[in-house]
Amino acid sequence: KIWRKEKTSPINVKLRQQFHRRRPPQKRLWSLYQIIPWLRSNLAFFVRSTERIPCPCCGGTLSVAGSRKRAWYKSSGERSRLVIRRLYCEACDKIHHELPDILVPYKRYDAESIEGTVSTPPRTEAAVDEATIFRWKNWFQVWVAYAIGCLRSIAIRFDLPVEELSESPQTVLHSLGQYVGMEEGWLKRAVRSMTNLNLWVTDPFRISGRTALE
Repeated sequence: KIWRKEKTSPINVKLRQQFHRRRPPQKRLWSLYQIIPWLRSNLAFFVRSTERIPCPCCGGTLSVAGSRKRAWYKSSGERSRLVIRRLYCEACDKIHHELPDILVPYKRYDAESIEGTVSTPPRTEAAVDEATIFRWKNWFQVWVAYAIGCLRSIAIRFDLPVEELSESPQTVLHSLGQYVGMEEGWLKRAVRSMTNLNLWVTDPFRISGRTALE
């Protein structure tokens, strides 16, 4: 739902209270609340998941510890501002940031833009410069090998079905598709599985010369 109310209105106060509640009233994968908060010239989207995911590091219970701003660039080049929650685990003393699955950790552009650019052939022409596209493709070439190893490990660990290929994979995307499918949205499905099990790495280039999971 979308609200465009003033900061001091009752519905805005109620919205802020619900944003920091651990159990949201509606059952959806994730919600975006569009309001006009302290920013006068920019719209902000409050992100709150309806799922109760345990701590990726130790499996402990997460509680809300605050929020922070996050940039979101669409394939059109349009820039939006998100407000995401910071979640704290008392068991291992770790802080996690709650992201919607439209985003890739540490990337400003959404998963749809990156996925369409690195696909073969490219499906989306994102409004980005050539240098950014070059960085995305270099990142993907290193990351995809690590991701396949992680997803293979997850499938074995949880006894998940893996799609068998009728012939040898033609590209790395075919190998990745065994675990997350080849339909649109494969990048966010892979990211979601890896991040929720604490398998995401900030710099995959550091592991490019090693086995993905040791």
